[in-house]
Amino acid sequence: MFLSRRDMLQKAGAGFGMLGLAGALQTAGRLSVAGEAGSTGALPGGVPHFPAKAKRVVFLFMNGAPSHVDTLDPKPVLKKYAGEQPSGQLYKPSKGAGYMPSPFHFRPHGESGVVMSELLPNLGRHADELCVLRSMHTNVPNHEPGLLMMNCGNLQPIRPSLGSWAAYGLGSENQNLPSFVTLSPGLPVVGPQLWSNSFLPGEYQGTAIDTNDMAVDKLVANLKHPSLSRSEQRKQLDVLLALNRRHMEKRQNDPLLDSQIRAMELAFDMQREASEVFDISSEPEHVQAAYGESVFGRSCLLARRLLENDVRFVQVYYVTKSGKQPWDTHSKNNERHRELCADADKASAALIGDLKERGLLDDTLVVWGGEFGRTPYAQDKKNFDTAGRDHHHTGFSMFMAGGGVKGGMMYGATDEFGMRAVENRIHVHDLHATILHLMGIDHERLTYRYSGRDFRLTDIHGNVVRDILA
Repeated sequence: MFLSRRDMLQKAGAGFGMLGLAGALQTAGRLSVAGEAGSTGALPGGVPHFPAKAKRVVFLFMNGAPSHVDTLDPKPVLKKYAGEQPSGQLYKPSKGAGYMPSPFHFRPHGESGVVMSELLPNLGRHADELCVLRSMHTNVPNHEPGLLMMNCGNLQPIRPSLGSWAAYGLGSENQNLPSFVTLSPGLPVVGPQLWSNSFLPGEYQGTAIDTNDMAVDKLVANLKHPSLSRSEQRKQLDVLLALNRRHMEKRQNDPLLDSQIRAMELAFDMQREASEVFDISSEPEHVQAAYGESVFGRSCLLARRLLENDVRFVQVYYVTKSGKQPWDTHSKNNERHRELCADADKASAALIGDLKERGLLDDTLVVWGGEFGRTPYAQDKKNFDTAGRDHHHTGFSMFMAGGGVKGGMMYGATDEFGMRAVENRIHVHDLHATILHLMGIDHERLTYRYSGRDFRLTDIHGNVVRDILA
């Protein structure tokens, strides 16, 4: 059947009008997303369950696992018992030289007296902003399940990531940028599953950025069209959207198609804004110098720019182009921690100070840590100066800052050797519940129905650590 010119214009005009209406309704939170019809726990319009303390989160992830007894949890008794083998039930028997004291000096910092290692002098200057969690524990001391648990709340690679859950629950405050961005200059162990949306709609997957080369056109591919102007691209995209909508009418509730449509719209919107936001060269020289010239330092600076432009969740992985887990110090633990902390301490402290100076720290939650800790005893029989520390999951440390947590606080404790969390124990599920709570989300109510059951980040576990809430 052929349409007259008048009929064609009338139908096409109405179709494009509906496209605009659909976009407006979606932005206003009045239109459900395809594929979410079965979801029982979405937050309508991105409105939190209760007032949020943290509007945005940045997770500085130390891949490979830092040693808690060398950074945030001093254990002087290790010197007294140096060389003795640990007792009690261990995940695997110790074959090394026994308890290994830290060579690094610890002292209190700030008015609050938070005790930290000499390896973290810059973070020490922000001690009154830090909430040090000394009683973390997780399920398994192996990298793959440890990373999946810390990033996705599950030991297997089958669940959405923390950032994806946050983006799903709250959406984006900047329609021209992704709500969840991952800055990773290399591929961590496990890889993209750490920022995967899994069964959540595709728009909530983390947008991965390789920060080895900070040139804007290298960070974001195809940022500029080689020949078409923005108006010409808009016309092209409108035609494509109309065809996709017609295709979609015959395939109702197809989340993959809807995700592709949203991805194309976001890519177009990013062309203008991303070219400015991702350009760290526009920062004053003294600001760039504060973060340092390392890849991690530049990544932290980019993270701050994303946060101040209302990206909801930013993950910064401490990896390199060739190193998946730099903090995995199975040998030369002391030497490696000197090198790693010098870089991470400077950049992490610069980010916290920069956020505070710009008035963003109060509603930005900073999370710092790895997938687990390292053993208080030596992994091998070498001299302590060259020995390494193995993986350790029964007690380790992290810290949080800003975003509604109490600053100047040391919470929880491990035993006198740093072997096990014994006081105010915090499982990773509890950490996730607390992060979501600070974002205004009840972790038990943020659910997604998939394959006949409701799923949530914390599964059937997790308690908010209320003692650390400001």
